[in-house]
This record gives sequence, C-alpha cells and structure tokens, in this order.
Amino acid sequence: MNKIRNIESDPIYRNRLVNMLVDRIMRNGKKSLAYQIFYQAMKRIRQKTNRNPLSVLRQAVRGVTPDVVTQTKRVGGSTYRVPVEVVPAEGKALAIRWSLIACRKRSGRSMALRSSDELMDAARNSGSAIRKKEEIHKVAEANKAFAHFR
Repeated sequence: MNKIRNIESDPIYRNRLVNMLVDRIMRNGKKSLAYQIFYQAMKRIRQKTNRNPLSVLRQAVRGVTPDVVTQTKRVGGSTYRVPVEVVPAEGKALAIRWSLIACRKRSGRSMALRSSDELMDAARNSGSAIRKKEEIHKVAEANKAFAHFR
C-alpha cells in the first residue's frame, strides 16, 4: 500500500506547494540555495505583477496540471498509449516537474529570473509548460479509442 508522505511547509509562506517546488529545484542536496532561488523568483513576481506571488504560483500550477495522461500498455504483440485520468497529487507533481523543465530550458541569466518568467507565463496561460500539457492532452485525445484497455 502506498503511504502518502507528509510534506512539511516552508518557513516563509507556510505552504506545502512551495516546499514541493523547492524540493524539485534543489540540486545535489543544496536546499538553502533552492530556497534562495525560489524566494528571489517570488520577489520578482510580486514586483512585476503587483499581486500575491503565492496566488500566481497556485494559478500557474493549476494551469499546467493535466487532466489526462497516456500510459503505455502492451496488449498482444502491440503497444498502445492508453489515456488515463490523473490523480490530483500526481497531477500537481507533473505540473511542477514540467514547469521546472521549461525553466531550465529557457534562456536567461539566473534560475530565479527564468522560473519567475515561466511561472508568470503559466499563470497567463502561455509558456512551454502549458504547451506541454496541451500536447499531452492532444495525444490522449488521439488515443481515446484505446481507453477500453485500461
């Protein structure tokens, strides 16, 4: 049985979503650096949008979270991509992962700048992470005929 881990909340925003994001930003166990990057990004979001950066973050994650994904299933001798609905926790994790992949691919100086830009784009319903979600939805739609293999 899968036991869901209890995720702690971060020191400033007291939010578990923030902690999930910081854990994914972190490389080589350098959590303090990951927090530094994240808080710089949030500060920049507040300056640019004049809104609560936490609400921008929530809106971005909600926008990137997929409704369906495809899983490969082998039936007989052939492989099918079967569309499957996403569990909310898994969807949130995917959204965070895709957002950070998009941040890292972006050109720019620091990770804080790139992540703030990507989060603001995602909140506005544009950007690479949103494109990734739409792509996944198109693939799931195209393979809707194989839904009975679930």
